[in-house]
Amino acid sequence: MNKLKSIIVEDEPLAMELLEGYIAGTPLLDLIGKFHDPVRALAFLKKQKADVVFLDIHLPKIKGFEFIKLLPCPAQVIITTAYNKYGVESYEFEIVDYLLKPIEFDRFTKAVNKLKIPAIETKEKNNGDGEFIFFNVNKKRVKVFYRDVLFIESIKGYIRIYLENGESVLTKTSISKAETILPKDFLRIHKSFIVQLNKIISFSATKIELNGCTLPIGRMYQKNVGGVLRDYC
Repeated sequence: MNKLKSIIVEDEPLAMELLEGYIAGTPLLDLIGKFHDPVRALAFLKKQKADVVFLDIHLPKIKGFEFIKLLPCPAQVIITTAYNKYGVESYEFEIVDYLLKPIEFDRFTKAVNKLKIPAIETKEKNNGDGEFIFFNVNKKRVKVFYRDVLFIESIKGYIRIYLENGESVLTKTSISKAETILPKDFLRIHKSFIVQLNKIISFSATKIELNGCTLPIGRMYQKNVGGVLRDYC
């Protein structure tokens, strides 16, 4: 079984201890870090990728939703909080689940069962041509080279992969799952779009242009995208 690397960001010691015990009793999860301080958690995540973040909303220095915006790499987030007033807002951030304290183990398990397990598609290496990935397309396995991809669009439970040669590939998976298995040269710019950085021709605060296509940068992604593009360019 591929375990999901997980961290806890929680400033309440008892809640931290409870979550740590729940994770230890869940075969799917591997706890790689626990933090009372969200700033230290972000510093850790710049060096070590996590698949899952168990995140309290009320934290010192950085609040929960701001923490999500600052994540250096995509991760699946499960909110843990004593307040139910943030449920609607959490949907804007594609939260996996919203757990109200005190958290019972069966409710924790239901949240974990909603997590998406990456690497359903197989990533491989080709010595001559570089990296590629196989996708399930119409009952076949279709090879797509990363270098050929312009951008990826989410379409109601599917993703369409647009290639430089004008062709595209449609496969049944979520854009969030695709985000977890793509190399670091790909960047989520919108809830519906991922682009390959080295295919970008020009960009502004709200749009990206690549090979004749202009894509919007989502409002909640603008800060992270701007920072990545400034460093990249």
